[in-house]
Amino acid sequence: MTDVVQAHLVCGGVFHDFDFARLELLKLLAERAHVRTTVAQDYSDLTSLRGSEVLVTYTCNVTPTVEQVAALRAFLDRGGRWFALHATNAVTEWLSGPNEEPRVATPDLPAPFIDMLGSQFKAHPPLGERFLVRPSKPYHPLAEGIAPFEADDELYLSTYRDGNIPILETRWTGDVPYFDEGAWPEDRAHLVMYLRPASGGGVLYLTLGHCRGHYDFRPVFPFYPKVERCSWDLPVFYELLRRGLTWAIEKTDP
Repeated sequence: MTDVVQAHLVCGGVFHDFDFARLELLKLLAERAHVRTTVAQDYSDLTSLRGSEVLVTYTCNVTPTVEQVAALRAFLDRGGRWFALHATNAVTEWLSGPNEEPRVATPDLPAPFIDMLGSQFKAHPPLGERFLVRPSKPYHPLAEGIAPFEADDELYLSTYRDGNIPILETRWTGDVPYFDEGAWPEDRAHLVMYLRPASGGGVLYLTLGHCRGHYDFRPVFPFYPKVERCSWDLPVFYELLRRGLTWAIEKTDP
């Protein structure tokens, strides 16, 4: 008989269709009958976090408090595995109104939080610019059998802490003038998926997975004209999600 695994899903914030993402992630977690999952919109449910072996996060503009950062650090130190998705590392501040040219700031998240996650979002090119995602070299086992694929998603341009192990990457150079930090002239790899070991546990980060519905950009846009599903329309994205959950739940190596 398989032991029960307790997972905690944090899914909430702004500018994304969290109802859609939450349901899809819960369906994937439910594929494993021995996994029990608690759900929250932010990091405030410390009782559930402290009772969990697995943490899955899909957030945007959710900043943990000092107490919550300490609880996340304790979770990793006791061997917890954290599967972080999309905008978990992002804080955006819209400085423009609906009829103005977009202007977006990306304030820093708390340094100890970014030390755990390994990256901080700073910009992305306009949605709709497809980009090629390919396994990093040397190839990581979590990318085994994943062929290069095109993604219509937000290409995350981030700053990184040392110590991340690349799994998937893309390349992009150029300017994103509507972001405060919009100049990206260096031709280098931008990580799409990476592993960040921690004492006893670790973080697996996958930046893909943007989604937005008609009513998810309020108050900037009371009605957003397009429903965006991006990588959620790709079978390979669900394969990556399942691999990430297997890594977290089954404690597979590496």
